[in-house]
Amino acid sequence: MSIDIDGCVTALYRAYRDPLMTFVLRLTAGDREDAEDVVQETMVRAWREAEHLDLNGPSLMPWLTTVARHIVIDKHRGRQARPAEAPGDALADLPVDDETTATLLRVAVADAMRQLSPAHRQVLSETILRDRTIEQAAEILAIPVGTVKSRLHHALRALDVVLADRGLRVVPRQAVPRSPAVVTPARPTSRRP
Repeated sequence: MSIDIDGCVTALYRAYRDPLMTFVLRLTAGDREDAEDVVQETMVRAWREAEHLDLNGPSLMPWLTTVARHIVIDKHRGRQARPAEAPGDALADLPVDDETTATLLRVAVADAMRQLSPAHRQVLSETILRDRTIEQAAEILAIPVGTVKSRLHHALRALDVVLADRGLRVVPRQAVPRSPAVVTPARPTSRRP
């Protein structure tokens, strides 16, 4: 004797969907989306077990509520076992703790330094990259202190122009304590019409 399983499950769904949904809504603290998922999964399990269910009995509600309760418990345990999911766009905005940005900045600065005159490169190298005072740089380069100051000023301005073309800027020594100079991405400036 062949049983029309699809027809039985359809009739089961029509008869028990609303009371089962009411029951599951209480289990899911009113989360309708979650409750609909649970009811759907319960009906899928009823379809799988249709041959073993007593469809002519007084009510299948006890069996359906037991299955639904187990599904809710399994979902709850599953959520506790893994960390909460973040929306996809939130992950894109999270900072990455790696050296990529610093490496890119170093490459950009090295490329920009190649665009400067040899005299400007020497002064920047001695003062900023090697963290020497102007007096020490003057002694090493065998040029007057005033010349080092002048070259350093013009070198930083030239470097700032080259880096600005790449969307970067030099932050002066005074803006960042205990740092000779820092290169950061340029902030967009607001232009008034």
